[in-house]
Amino acid sequence: MNKRPTGNLKFRVSLVSDTHVNEKEDTSASPYPANAEANPRARYIFNQINQSNSKFCIHLGDMVNPVPELPSFVEAANNFHKLAAELKVPLHLMPGNHDIGDKPVTWMPAGMVNGEHVKLYREHFGNDYFSFDYQNCHFVIINSPLINSGDPAESEQKEWLNADLAANTEKRIFLFSHYPVYVSNRDEPESYDNIDEPGRTWLLNLIHKYKPEALFSAHVHNFWYDLIGETEFYIVPSTCFVRHDYSEMYRIDGGNQQGRNDGAKLGHITLEIHEKGHVAHYHRSYAKTAKEGELGVPPVVMRPHVKTTNISNIFVDMRHAWTEELNVAPSGAVDEFRRKKARNDYPIMAMWEMGLRGLRVPLQDLIDETTRNRMKIMCAVGHKFHVYRYGMPSDVEMKTILANTSKISRLELVLGWETIQDQIAKITFLKEQTGLPIILSRVNRNDAAKTSGGKFNHLISHGFTLSETEELKLFMNKHPSLIDGILFTIPRSVSPWVAGRKLKIFKDETNCQPVLYVKSTEASPAQTFNDEISNAMRFGHTILSGVGFSIDVILDTFDDADRGYFTRTGLVDRRFNPRISGQLVSEIIRKLDGGVWHATSNGTPEIVNEASQTITIGTKSSIDETAKWFDPATGLSGSKLNTSEISSEIVVIETDEPSNCG
Repeated sequence: MNKRPTGNLKFRVSLVSDTHVNEKEDTSASPYPANAEANPRARYIFNQINQSNSKFCIHLGDMVNPVPELPSFVEAANNFHKLAAELKVPLHLMPGNHDIGDKPVTWMPAGMVNGEHVKLYREHFGNDYFSFDYQNCHFVIINSPLINSGDPAESEQKEWLNADLAANTEKRIFLFSHYPVYVSNRDEPESYDNIDEPGRTWLLNLIHKYKPEALFSAHVHNFWYDLIGETEFYIVPSTCFVRHDYSEMYRIDGGNQQGRNDGAKLGHITLEIHEKGHVAHYHRSYAKTAKEGELGVPPVVMRPHVKTTNISNIFVDMRHAWTEELNVAPSGAVDEFRRKKARNDYPIMAMWEMGLRGLRVPLQDLIDETTRNRMKIMCAVGHKFHVYRYGMPSDVEMKTILANTSKISRLELVLGWETIQDQIAKITFLKEQTGLPIILSRVNRNDAAKTSGGKFNHLISHGFTLSETEELKLFMNKHPSLIDGILFTIPRSVSPWVAGRKLKIFKDETNCQPVLYVKSTEASPAQTFNDEISNAMRFGHTILSGVGFSIDVILDTFDDADRGYFTRTGLVDRRFNPRISGQLVSEIIRKLDGGVWHATSNGTPEIVNEASQTITIGTKSSIDETAKWFDPATGLSGSKLNTSEISSEIVVIETDEPSNCG
């Protein structure tokens, strides 16, 4: 199953959700300050949508914060319409529980959906379920709080939805429901956040039968992604606040307002519809606001997406779990009588917006059924899995590998070099049986140094060193078709650019693909590397090396290693929000994707394309009169004349000056 889009971009649609507009500016009945900023936060995003070239906007519900039984509901509804009037594109609305009443949930004090609330909604917001067409796409809006309610309107909606889907099977269908049919697992118990039985099975059966291209839901104010049969299923974040009971997913303190004001998780979606397939770009707002009448809101920062990125030789080592399910404790606010299980999909969202397709994962991820199923889903959107194991696979592991070769891009074997001759027959058999590319790595050599600076280092090293290339050439001459690649590891003291140039020579001489594993650390496990700019520079140089020398590279740190051994910052923090490193990687991949680049002969990391454009990275002081800069955090660009607009300490630098290729 391939979910990567093909063909030209046809049109864009903006998606917003859970604006929770208040009846007055900068005030809210909620005790959380984040809620009081609902109106200016929504205004900021509406202004960004006006710059998006979208054909229309769909609001996925919870337009307002006051619920229907409150006297302030009508005033909030009027305030929402005043805000929405600033939009320059058509706006389609869908009821959320704050707009029309909660789904049937007996433990909550808020009023449930009923005929009176439905009537009130229709008076202020229009139809609560409907569909419309744009080009050859069919957009279906449902009233999900009605499901399981027993209200007469529920059966009317069921009859309409069945007929509507049946009548539009020749079109591409996009379905929208405020409540998610489930959050992480199709069989999860009922909670405040999902649709309970029997409505869940009813809706899932319709999805399996009519195979909409995508289902978009909201309500939970966080991000999830799944496949329901052939249908891509998204749960989208809020513009206003984060549901902070799900902060349990991060091994770090709750953060601002106990996690409710985690601004990097707020924003909206641009849905790009291609001739075949689609891409959902998530735009982080960082809780920015716009006052009434304010002009000059910046456009969204353009990011790549894994679904459309062509660069596929950049991998990141997923040391921490990347698709982990955790228990969310009963909060006493929306759920109190059982724990909820929730999968953390923020690592995936971060990789998507960086355009990072490659993941290095241990074989245990393939062995674990739940993670293996996620690997299958991620392969469909364009991810590649570099699977590694220390030693040869067991018989049981071999069965799993053979049954799942489509999920593995290549298999790395970490073996003892002193006994490699004893493994030749096993490697040959493994390669013949699986048909997979085999990458050879090695664990500590017996003669490797274990001390530095007079200290003993309790350190596991893996990967060959650059000094071992001649020894490896002899080995490959003796066994010419045994392996497809060699994994080399360099410590922080070695430049990835220098290493890449050496490995390009190795590749040309051996026809063997080198894989460069770039460490952010040195030999001592007690040494810390928390200089975020220095780490970002190293990540950036690694990508330039990989693209410029056409070698595969592996970044050693996705999310921060902030405890234990070898601590350092990564591409994202422990809440999986992008650091400047991640933003820099995103901007580099956006600039390089789709082009053919080569390393220049300069001694510093710089690559050039056939049009003589060069790309490098640097600080504000390294921008000269011929260069154009790109700020990875804000998306702004300019020349030396307006470097005062740069907010980041590191930028991507582009010049059109001819340069020598290396």
